[in-house]
Amino acid sequence: MSCFCSVQEEFYCEVLLLDESKLILTTQQQGIKKSTKGSVVLDYVFSHVNLAETEYFGLRYCDCSHQTYWLDPSKTLAEHKDLITTGPPFTLYFGVKFYAEDPCKLKEEITRYEFFLQVKQDVLQGRLPCPFNISTQLGALAIQSELGDYDPYKHTPGYVSEYRFVPDQNEELEDSIEQIHKTLMGQVPAEAENNYLAIAKTLEMYGVDLHPVFGEKQSEYFLGLTPVGVVVYKNKTQVGKYFWPRMTKVHFKETQFELRVIGRDCNETSFFFDAPSKTACKNLWKCCVEHHTFFRYSNRDFLCLGRIGDVEYGHAEYAGKTAMQIGREQSVTLPRPDLQVSRTRSKTYPKRSTQPAGELHLTPDLHPPYIMMNDVMSRSRGNTSSGSESENSNREHRKKRNRSRQENEMVDSGPQWEVVLRRQKEKTPNDPNHRRSRHRSRSRSPDIQAKEQLWKHIQKELIDPSGLSEEQLKEIPYKKVETQGDPIKIRHSHSPRSFRQYRRSHCSDGERSVLSEVNARTDLVPPLPVTRTADVPGSSSTPAQKKKGSKDTLSESSEQDAKSSAKVVKTVHTSREKTET
Repeated sequence: MSCFCSVQEEFYCEVLLLDESKLILTTQQQGIKKSTKGSVVLDYVFSHVNLAETEYFGLRYCDCSHQTYWLDPSKTLAEHKDLITTGPPFTLYFGVKFYAEDPCKLKEEITRYEFFLQVKQDVLQGRLPCPFNISTQLGALAIQSELGDYDPYKHTPGYVSEYRFVPDQNEELEDSIEQIHKTLMGQVPAEAENNYLAIAKTLEMYGVDLHPVFGEKQSEYFLGLTPVGVVVYKNKTQVGKYFWPRMTKVHFKETQFELRVIGRDCNETSFFFDAPSKTACKNLWKCCVEHHTFFRYSNRDFLCLGRIGDVEYGHAEYAGKTAMQIGREQSVTLPRPDLQVSRTRSKTYPKRSTQPAGELHLTPDLHPPYIMMNDVMSRSRGNTSSGSESENSNREHRKKRNRSRQENEMVDSGPQWEVVLRRQKEKTPNDPNHRRSRHRSRSRSPDIQAKEQLWKHIQKELIDPSGLSEEQLKEIPYKKVETQGDPIKIRHSHSPRSFRQYRRSHCSDGERSVLSEVNARTDLVPPLPVTRTADVPGSSSTPAQKKKGSKDTLSESSEQDAKSSAKVVKTVHTSREKTET
């Protein structure tokens, strides 16, 4: 019986952090069981993230109907019935529970960094909508925090498209982000993140936790819990705002939710809303109580409202520290002097230039499904379409992409190359995927070393013949260069309309005899006076000399020592001149 109980007590949980990393909590490693309280789990997560200002954060989880709840620190894990029914394994999401009214005033850099990651995630997933100009500023500050100062050598065109900032990201937005990023020189990551939060806190939907409700005649509303109070939206328009100091009662019964507020005339007015279900109504009430307790002012601030007294919550009350207590505490230990903030690189994607037009790969949803007005409006109107067409198209696109990756697999080692060669040999011509390659015979280029050595001796300057005598004009000065490189071999075409047959048919008898005499000697017609050492008439090359083709040797001699070879060259050149005239 004890063994059976120990198995039931085992707990395995994955905590998804804001930097998209995972923290595994198990019974074997941390000793966490189902009878462990939520505060113990929170302490493990806070210790892993190295947070000291822990009052702003919490852990969320989803039930089977995708309704999200915050983990209660005062209850055991087994008492969270909606969590236990989803596992094992169990999944918790770490995030900001209470958005500070001014996150720039948080004491520690690590706390501001976690707020920065949360707000950046809210903007990306559409929970914090912002206009185009604000999106470009936030994106540029996020790039500055990620990459540092703009460097034209490192940040090539299109580098912004490797990151994701907003749901409807396009090329125009990326170009604007790149231009603003160039102007943010000198901002360190902590400063860029602080400026990011300074802009984000001014947005209307900053820190708003939306809950769908119904009003009179089943009209659709949204109650948003914010750092300053409760806002009421209808058709995406704010129609009401109730500040925390003016609230005197937060109550629920069944699916009915009640807010009692003091007006400017010091009269109380109750507002009633209907939640979609009992669990949703209780969750709304609990979140509202926790926000009200955390952000409310001291009793002394109620004097201007003409009312002094406690707020009626109905059943329970938030037991943690309030924002007022956190602000008034003069902690000597915060900020910690030796605190080192380790930042994680964001996920990158291929540049836009390598993607099809208009296609963006968004970050996979690793966080709980927060409620947004667009989603709830479509659900409440009975729109149950799940986007199967887009899913099918994405699935086909992924199949094609994976297929192309398999065909164009990179080979980075010798064994892999042998496997590829063996695979190609196994393919037979009967295989429909087998492609026969055509080999084209190309003429081999002459020896590169011999070509470079000859090029040094070629004079490219023009000589003025006006001052030369007739004998100097007849004798063209040249320099004999001997090399072991292969001479250039000209292969004549075998087509019926080849150049040789064409010239034979259009030349005189004298020219034809010269051509036949030259062709009978050799087919090697060097364009320059280049010969081998053994190519002088009367000598033949030996195999030992042919083997020395790796190193070319140059030797120069006088005109008197090279008359025989020069005559051969001259005859060849004169014959070529005659044939071309």
